[in-house]
Amino acid sequence: MNPSVYIDQDKILVNIRHVNYTLYHSEGKTFQHQFGPLQYLHPEQDRALRTTNFLCELDSDLNIQKINEVDTSTLDVTPLWEFTGLEDCRLFRWGEKLFLCGVRRDTTPNGQGRMELSEIVFDDGKVKEISRFRIPAPGPDNSYCEKNWMPVTDMPYHLVKWTNPTEVVKVDVAAGTCATAILDESKVVHVTADMRGGSQVIPWNGGHLALIHEVNLYNSELGRKDGRYRHRFVVWDKDWTIVQVSPVFSFMAGEIEFAAGMAEYGDDMLISFGFQDNACFLLRMKTDQLRKFIETK
Repeated sequence: MNPSVYIDQDKILVNIRHVNYTLYHSEGKTFQHQFGPLQYLHPEQDRALRTTNFLCELDSDLNIQKINEVDTSTLDVTPLWEFTGLEDCRLFRWGEKLFLCGVRRDTTPNGQGRMELSEIVFDDGKVKEISRFRIPAPGPDNSYCEKNWMPVTDMPYHLVKWTNPTEVVKVDVAAGTCATAILDESKVVHVTADMRGGSQVIPWNGGHLALIHEVNLYNSELGRKDGRYRHRFVVWDKDWTIVQVSPVFSFMAGEIEFAAGMAEYGDDMLISFGFQDNACFLLRMKTDQLRKFIETK
């Protein structure tokens, strides 16, 4: 589920998240579970929701050539919460270092989530995690859960924390800090929903481009949890002012979808997305097609 694609020099790399549960969602509310339309199904005696990550290398036709589980054993500790592992990682390189960056919630007994930078290397045919840094929230660092921050691929140690208004933060691993680098709360684009994080943020027309998600969480007719995800492309200029927002869309007309990767590959754009926490896909489209879609009024 929830793959993240990245072009590392001449290699197409994709990180794939693997989980130990099955997410069931009743599309169209036709066959609802007795406890509601959205359920996490796992063994009755095992309530943990576990994540492991697998790094793949693809050929030019997007066929998997190599795949390795990311070995995190050197740095793993006993989990303190039921959600374990690094979730919804974005894959990217800053300088000479290749990173996975996702949310981890197993380091505190109440499941407090923070984005973590996990440096990975290729070692004797395997993929190993060699360092991890738990990123504090900027300011007092007293929020419960931080997730879906988007790394800016051409600005080392900068991430987009919020899309609208845009907040860019800078991380200092050596000092153990995170501080707001860019934020102008007067620059707000008026759309119908809160624009949350998604893919990496990549260079685009002298500015930047990201694929974000919007989510509508609500209760079903019987008061049970439900949700609906949709997506947009967002374009910033060089001053981090939002200048374009695409129409809202769905990849496969599903209600539970999530995209965590996007990369230019020649004349194409590769976009990786997950469906219902149960499958992952890689969309290939012409960059010119994407440009026209973004400019659709």
